[in-house]
Formats: sequence, structure tokens, C-alpha cells
Amino acid sequence: MFTRSPNRWASKPLTDSDISDFRANCAQHGFSAAHILPHDGYLINLGSPDEEKLAQSREAFLDEMRRCEQLGLEMLNFHPGSHLNLMDEDSCLQRIAESINQALEATSGVMAVIETTAGQGSNLGHRFEHIARIIELVDDKERIGVCVDTCHTLAAGYDLASEEGYEQAWKEFDDVIGLDYLKAMHINDSKKGCGSRVDRHASIGEGALGRDFFTRLMRNDRFDEIPLILETPDDCLWADEIAWLYSQVNDEQ
Repeated sequence: MFTRSPNRWASKPLTDSDISDFRANCAQHGFSAAHILPHDGYLINLGSPDEEKLAQSREAFLDEMRRCEQLGLEMLNFHPGSHLNLMDEDSCLQRIAESINQALEATSGVMAVIETTAGQGSNLGHRFEHIARIIELVDDKERIGVCVDTCHTLAAGYDLASEEGYEQAWKEFDDVIGLDYLKAMHINDSKKGCGSRVDRHASIGEGALGRDFFTRLMRNDRFDEIPLILETPDDCLWADEIAWLYSQVNDEQ
């Protein structure tokens, strides 16, 4: 879900009608704010080494946060940022945290949720240590969280596909970041293997993660009541994929 165009720097403000219709539809269909995770725009780079692009990114991110406020939403998912090979990693992580702090200070009630990345190019967020460093530097720890993208995390080098690797990855997440910060997940198989650093989503069971991974995931009660967002590439399969995922919760066959 996006609250504005993800491929443009600016969008029309939300109208009173937009806001009231959205809230009414959520109430009618039983969607609570705790289970809705909008994504910010793709152009935003909160760690940009270019001062003009950084200012533009911060302005757009603040607008995204304010739109969530208006809609009564509690979380905004975002990719942390990229250093573009023009600054060192820690300086970029500090810049990202500074960007988040500015947005949190200017808003209320909305949590900034960092998405794990595959590590393509100069993107940060593919190591749990990157995310832990950002959280360390964010002032309001109550309004920062993490969204684990399953495809990205495998591609980044965490072996979620094997049973042993699955347990190790979550242990490492807890040790480095803390499971209390896990607020959502993006559910995708991966066209590329563990450590590929390539972000290519695949339909459930048609990639390097495989169906056994998703069965383990659905039976793991540590993920109860957080948004699990399906982002697989074939929309014709979405209904079947969702039905199959639900079937795994109690199916011990």
C-alpha cells in the first residue's frame, strides 16, 4: 500500500474526503491500523550524500509520515538508504538516523519501520548490524521498528531456507537488533540464492526459500499479530498463495 505515488517526489495532499473514505473502508472491512503497513516512495534516500537530494528525501519522507498521521495509520515502512559509494557506511547510517529523528520530532503516533534490504549496489540495511546502528542513534526508541523482507534477507546472506539456518538467523536478529523491534514482514520467495545480494522476488515455493520455509514461518507464534505483507510477482497467484499460507498455520501434515 502507498499513500501517494511511489515514483514521484510530490503528490497532491490528501483531501478530507480521501481521509474519511479510507477510515470508513477500513472500519467496514475490519482492517485495523496495527495490521496495515504502507510503504514510502522509491525515490527517497535518507542517507544521500548529496545535500540537495537529502533535503528532498527528508521532505518527502516527512510528508509520508504526515499522511499516515492523517489516515490514522501507525507505521510507515521504508528502505534505510544508500551511500552511493560517496561516503563511508557509518557516516551514511548516522545520516539516516538523523533523517528519522527529524521526521519523528515533527510527527506523532507513527512508527518508522526499517526494511531489511538485499544489499544491491550501495544500499545499506542488508546486515543486522546496519539496522542496529540506526536504532542506536534514533532518539525515540518507541517509534522505530524493523520489517524483515524474506527475499531480501536470504539474498543478504542469512540462510533462512534450511531449518538450522532459519533458527540461527532469528537468533542473530535477536542478539544484534532484538526481536522486540520486529514489527512486520514482507513475505516473498527469492529467485536468487543465499548471499546473492540480488533483489528478485519469486512466488511462494518457486524460489530459493522453498515451501518448507514458509510453513515454518506460519507456524512460528513469534510472528502472530504483526503485518505479513505478500509481495510476490504474479498477482494471479495471490489468492491461492494467501490461502495456502493460512492453511499451514494448523496443518501438521
